[in-house]
Amino acid sequence: MKEYESDRLRNVAVVGHGKTGKTTLLEACLFNAGVVKRLGKVDDGTSVLDYDPEEEKRKMTIGCSLAVSEWHDYKLNFIDTPGYPDFVGEVRGALSGADSALIVVSATAPVEVETENVWNAAEKLDLPRAFFVNKMDREHADFDKAVEELRVRFGNGVVPVQVPVGKEETFQGVVDLLSLKMKIVKHEEEEMPEYIETEVEEARQKLIEAVAEFNNELLEKYLEGEDIAETEVAAALIEGIQAAKIFPVFCGSAIKNAGIKKLMNGIVEYMPTPYFKVSIGQDPATGDLLERKTEDAFSAQVFKTAVDPFVGRLSYLRIFSGNMKGDSSYLNANTDESERVGAIFTMIGKKQEPLTVAHAGDIVVTAKLSATNTGDTLCDKTKPIRYDEIECPEPMLAMAAGAKKKGEEDKVFSAIAKQCEEDPTLKMEKSKETRQTIIRGIGEVQLEILSDRLKRKYGVEMNLSAPKIAYRETVRKSVKVQGKHKKQSGGHGQYGDVWLEISPQPPGMGNLFTETIFGGSVPRQYIPAVEKGTAETLAAGILAGYPVVDVKVNLYDGSYHSVDSSEAAFKTATAIALKKGVMEASPALLEPIDEITVIAPDYYMGDVIGKLNSKRAKILGTEAAGKGLSSVKAHVPEAELYRYATELRSQTQGRSSYSLKFSHYDVVPEKAAQKIIEEHNAS
Repeated sequence: MKEYESDRLRNVAVVGHGKTGKTTLLEACLFNAGVVKRLGKVDDGTSVLDYDPEEEKRKMTIGCSLAVSEWHDYKLNFIDTPGYPDFVGEVRGALSGADSALIVVSATAPVEVETENVWNAAEKLDLPRAFFVNKMDREHADFDKAVEELRVRFGNGVVPVQVPVGKEETFQGVVDLLSLKMKIVKHEEEEMPEYIETEVEEARQKLIEAVAEFNNELLEKYLEGEDIAETEVAAALIEGIQAAKIFPVFCGSAIKNAGIKKLMNGIVEYMPTPYFKVSIGQDPATGDLLERKTEDAFSAQVFKTAVDPFVGRLSYLRIFSGNMKGDSSYLNANTDESERVGAIFTMIGKKQEPLTVAHAGDIVVTAKLSATNTGDTLCDKTKPIRYDEIECPEPMLAMAAGAKKKGEEDKVFSAIAKQCEEDPTLKMEKSKETRQTIIRGIGEVQLEILSDRLKRKYGVEMNLSAPKIAYRETVRKSVKVQGKHKKQSGGHGQYGDVWLEISPQPPGMGNLFTETIFGGSVPRQYIPAVEKGTAETLAAGILAGYPVVDVKVNLYDGSYHSVDSSEAAFKTATAIALKKGVMEASPALLEPIDEITVIAPDYYMGDVIGKLNSKRAKILGTEAAGKGLSSVKAHVPEAELYRYATELRSQTQGRSSYSLKFSHYDVVPEKAAQKIIEEHNAS
């Protein structure tokens, strides 16, 4: 592949709801550019881009992939992305590596859940956006209706730059609304059918009106009835697109490869080049803001990491400034370590195309970076800069992970750790309370695919189960109790006798051991044994096997035997006293309570609150969250939140999110506590 300067590059993240035809669209782009000799199909398993075995099996995109096309002396770096919400991390990475987003929608259902989600994600990054209305050949396809729905949801900046020729079964192609005379891509134009000339002229006038709304000079001319040259409209259109005020709408049928060449032309002509882009980062040493123009010292960011047991780590980098060459050393501004880069290449699916040099704005891939992860910045050692890490939603679905086969735990957890490097929305942690390994993800499909990949890539099988809840125990009244351990078995016997006062502490104060021994009833050398016995017995739990907390234990009396007493005997006596005393001191089971904040559309808020109430939640309040959204804050028992991520997604059609943080412990209701105690006793 030849060398391309920054002004000859276009970086486009192709995003949208699942099953809208994103991958099929890019297969057509590759075919038109001569990269592949036949149109690959996802359903047939012949796609160049969905090459992962899990993608072939499920017939869906799971990870983002590059589809690089050379088109009329321009290099189009397309990034194919998943449409299923579990893989939002891949989408966020692709958007951070692109200069614009092409949102693919279906002509029969243009505004779906992920359409809104990817729009919001791109808007947050201030990316220019365009729409491609796909499946124009389908029954009930209606371009005008689709555009109207897009305008209602995303504003008057949604402007068609093409109109379809025919509809449904009679769909033949598309007509551009601006003359080709000022196009930078020179190619032959087909004759426009006479029967749509009036429709095209009306659409062109609407385009001029829409563009004029966002350009004061054109608006003045338009209101005064002056003629507006197409060159003026084109210039204003491009300016509006790059300012993320105008969002052009293209259309076609990816499966029939109809309208795709004109889409590729439109991307070259209308969508932004990285040449003028100024990137903002921080000085790693001082935290001061820094600017990088394309001609400045080298800097790049890793927006995707792929881990393969045979190939190793593949790092996908977006170059923000300067040039990048293979066999060079760069600074990782996040770790402050030098990183040796070997060969650099671009990719078409899984096929590698070597590069000798890549210019600012380009997207490259390199292998085996040892200390660089997704979101890290590589830069010139003499001009360090660090870009903000890629923001991904926090994973909410928590499952306990283990090995199916005994003895393979280390292999399983090592393999999961490698997959966490690949997917930033996967998190693995060890719970100190329950001693389980917890894996967190966005959704159940993501964790199912993780399990499949561990088996295929590393030959290990993972078990997923509900995480244990870190219950605790406490007491609610004070008692005095004796514990005596006396045993004679020939020779030296065992003798320990303690009197303990057990009383509750304020919540969160922890356990406290004191002694008020007078007259040597318990010799000083045995008091540490009583204290140790107290700590061990309380930690092991008494009521249901969970740690006893917020308890004060005072040793105030006892007795000993000059021959038979020992540290072990006093520890045993302490355990006897505590087990008896806690059961007499109005024991209670405590459960962790989390503070949850759910953000959902206003029209779902009643259902969300109702569901929370069914989970023993205590609603703390609601407030507006902007753009038709509200947030509700509540205290919810952790035991009620298992699979809540899946329930909330189903309840609100994927339009909600939530965050959690630990709040406090509270008493478990008697009926629920009795069930937990019975399960413990049975086990």
